[in-house]
Amino acid sequence: MATTSALAQTVAPSADIARGDIEQGRRLLDQYQCGACHAIPGIPAARGTAGPPLGQFGRRSYAAGRVPNTEALLARWIVNPHSMNPATTMPAMGASEQEARHMAAYLLSLQ
Repeated sequence: MATTSALAQTVAPSADIARGDIEQGRRLLDQYQCGACHAIPGIPAARGTAGPPLGQFGRRSYAAGRVPNTEALLARWIVNPHSMNPATTMPAMGASEQEARHMAAYLLSLQ
């Protein structure tokens, strides 16, 4: 298992990827049906209970309980959760790096 600092070093954001857009992230979380597993404030149909609730996500120190809660690392988690935790039950949903940045921006805005 990689250490937190090792993960942070291996997941540097691509220089051509812009910071995420909060409203676009909200729409994408709905589009990718993240609410089937997670309760997500601001997304009416997002009432899932299989995954952890994502309210006040921006106040968390760690994303997925494993890595520092930054936009870049959270986006990496969204794109390929198994690369960061092979035992996770969260599926890779096919989001692009930029879409994941938008979703991360929305989640980090939840205070």
